[in-house]
Amino acid sequence: MCAAKLDSLNITDTTLRDAHQSLIATRLRTEDMLPLARAIDDVGFFSVEAWGGATFDSCIRFLNDDPWERLRVLKAELRRTPIQMLLRGQNLVGYRHYPDDVVEKFVEASARNGVDIFRVFDALNDIRNMKKAMEEVKNVGAHLQGAISYTTSPVHSVATFVEMAEELYTLGCDSICIKDMAGLIMPHDARDLITGIKKTADVRVCLHSHCTSGVAPLSYQAAIDAGVDILDTAMSPFALGTSQPPTESVVASVAGTARDTGIDLLPLRKVRNICRDMRGKYEPLFNSIADRVDSDVLIYQLPGGMISNLVSQLKEQDALDRLDEVLREIPRVREDLGYPPLVTPTSQIVGTQAVFNVLMDGERYRNVTKEVKDYVRGLYGRSPAPISPEIRRTIIGDEEPVTVRPADLLEPIYEQMKKEAEEQGLVTRDEDVLTYILYPSVAPSFLRGERQPEAIPEKAAAGPAGVAEIPRSMEVEVDGEIFSVRIVTVEGGSVAAASAAAASAGAPRGDVAGGVKSNMQGMVLKVMAQRGSTVRKGDTLIVLEAMKMENPIPSPRDGTVSEIFVDAGDVVQNGDVLMVIE
Repeated sequence: MCAAKLDSLNITDTTLRDAHQSLIATRLRTEDMLPLARAIDDVGFFSVEAWGGATFDSCIRFLNDDPWERLRVLKAELRRTPIQMLLRGQNLVGYRHYPDDVVEKFVEASARNGVDIFRVFDALNDIRNMKKAMEEVKNVGAHLQGAISYTTSPVHSVATFVEMAEELYTLGCDSICIKDMAGLIMPHDARDLITGIKKTADVRVCLHSHCTSGVAPLSYQAAIDAGVDILDTAMSPFALGTSQPPTESVVASVAGTARDTGIDLLPLRKVRNICRDMRGKYEPLFNSIADRVDSDVLIYQLPGGMISNLVSQLKEQDALDRLDEVLREIPRVREDLGYPPLVTPTSQIVGTQAVFNVLMDGERYRNVTKEVKDYVRGLYGRSPAPISPEIRRTIIGDEEPVTVRPADLLEPIYEQMKKEAEEQGLVTRDEDVLTYILYPSVAPSFLRGERQPEAIPEKAAAGPAGVAEIPRSMEVEVDGEIFSVRIVTVEGGSVAAASAAAASAGAPRGDVAGGVKSNMQGMVLKVMAQRGSTVRKGDTLIVLEAMKMENPIPSPRDGTVSEIFVDAGDVVQNGDVLMVIE
């Protein structure tokens, strides 16, 4: 595996993972990947990134597609090309830290089902959060690629990244990736960083970037000149914009030179044609924001995948017109939190908090997600810069942050949650236990076969975007009560199914005496109070999952719970009355 000449340029193609994550919020389905995988296997790539990142979440949340089965069937097609995955260190493919026993089981299962190369990173570049996963990758005999989350800030520099690369090398990494998730790296920095790493470590270096700012192709050429060993690219129908530079263009640019990839453009053309047909099918999911150059990323630093998701999230909240306000708020939140690199999960943590700060009409940190609180508590690791005492008090009061490796505070949970899943009848194979552990709020309905895949909207016969104008929500009157209805699937231009969330939950809209309203669209994860219970102002009444984050709804007053209109699993809209406090 990975046997290529040191003087030739190697290519990791990202079409099956990061490209569609960046452009269409990770919506490619396994059935459409298989013909592409068969064609890719004839090309001669160093690897194909096909798993990890947000693919696991999207598979079970939106596509009703088993991520483990996806990995197995792709492995059957990719007989000669190594499968690479993106692993978020102690977060695995989730949004929080998991205990060491879960990390061990997950890495072993991933390798057993088909992963050959593990790209391991930590959103804060806290190597303490990477060590356990890296140890397990070496234990299963896979290729370990340690990744640096590249960013720019007053506390990040080429020198600090070279130091990190040296430490990763001493920990046994087979290659090192400069993971430029927002497309920020300039040509001179790419040259200096690659040169610096190669001076301190005898290791292959990979550069991963995005075309969001339009600079990536220039930085790739500088990287080639500096001796980079591997470049991440995407097939042209899924390239550019917030995705990677085009595979075909990079391959052609070095053909006949000392860095020739050895890849023939004819089999590559076959792959391109399959991708072009796939693009046609998924065209309605592409949006002009993610599909174009946006130099604003040099200011806001949002990674490609986060931009498309942010647009989707703001649409859910019926607040897409406030995107510019959110983009201006993101650097402020990032500075408040000590300049974390913006990559999953910190991109979601910072981005979602920025959304809330804006939607709360400028009252910053009035609604603070559980993840932001945990971040400030130190439960995600060490922030690159210290968080100011004022911001810390605003978010967590007088609590003292932890200073140990966050996973040291976690007790083993695998066996306990395996028993829970088995008692609920959710387990047919060992991998189902891991699915349940990673996504306990979504996995049960998926494992029971109760979830339905999202439909791909059909293209309209006419219209400037070539996509039918589909209403996303409406209000319906039933027996004199007004309910919010969110449309989730459309077939043949007519409504085929809708989620009348508030109606099914019995949640009224409008003003209700003592009513506690939802301030966002989301799914109810937990109802923390019971009818008749006494609550105090600030107590958490309900936890909503919105924008992949847990968002507590606090009590606005002291009182007694007299009515509860929702239950776990209900989808509610902004303005729904959730319960009544008298």
